[in-house]
Amino acid sequence: MQNQPSPLILTFGPADPVGALGIQSDVAAFAMHGCHGLSVVTGLLVADSARVDDIQPVDAAAVSAQARMLLEDMPVSAIKVGAMVGLEQIAAIAEIVSDYANLPLILDPFTSAMPDCLRDDDMLTLLHQLLAPQASVLMLSQAELARFADCWREPGTEAPLQEDVDELIAFGCGHVLVTGTGGGDGARTNNLYGGHGLLASLPWGRHLPGPFIGAGGTLSAALAAHMARGATAADALAAAQDYTSGALLNACRFGMGKLVPNKLFRMPGGGC
Repeated sequence: MQNQPSPLILTFGPADPVGALGIQSDVAAFAMHGCHGLSVVTGLLVADSARVDDIQPVDAAAVSAQARMLLEDMPVSAIKVGAMVGLEQIAAIAEIVSDYANLPLILDPFTSAMPDCLRDDDMLTLLHQLLAPQASVLMLSQAELARFADCWREPGTEAPLQEDVDELIAFGCGHVLVTGTGGGDGARTNNLYGGHGLLASLPWGRHLPGPFIGAGGTLSAALAAHMARGATAADALAAAQDYTSGALLNACRFGMGKLVPNKLFRMPGGGC
């Protein structure tokens, strides 16, 4: 007798030997939410707990072939897209997800641990044109949004955050999640915007330890898991942020570098 399968989530991202970033991190977070992760590797990281030294890209044709085989075999409930390497990968992934427009797409392409990813103007432009309009939720920091906005306004010019968000929404993006928004008092919020403006503003990170590697990826993976189970973006964010806060409060120091979110903290014996 077959059991009812867990929701399946297809994630695109790099393979991280530490397990703090990319597909290994995603699969662990999905599992903690009762979901099974299917992974498509976009690159191989050379990294430890302190830094990422290099990323070896996977050929775009191999990325596409991995994804097509999985999607043609299994019913996927959501797709998450993380860090990509190169124009060809962005175009290939955009073509794939366009064939599954009915699925929630969580787009989290900016990873501060990998400073060279998506800094190229052509990559940003292609991301803006091909993937962002398909996203159910696009997640990025306030600084990443300002850099991304160079795609549609004069580089070096400034605009209110809401204006940049409105541009993305008008271009087709379902929701924009801007993380780490705040002022000079140290208070930060994660703000979720939709077609009718600000939907949720949740306090974030003020009393957490750190620095971390993989905090943002943990949040977007949990968000994808809740949306795979049918939650709205606002409800998914609240639940995902609660989980991520716990993972950071119970973070592990595996080496001499940064703290790694403990995605297993809710399991019995899930400490570091």
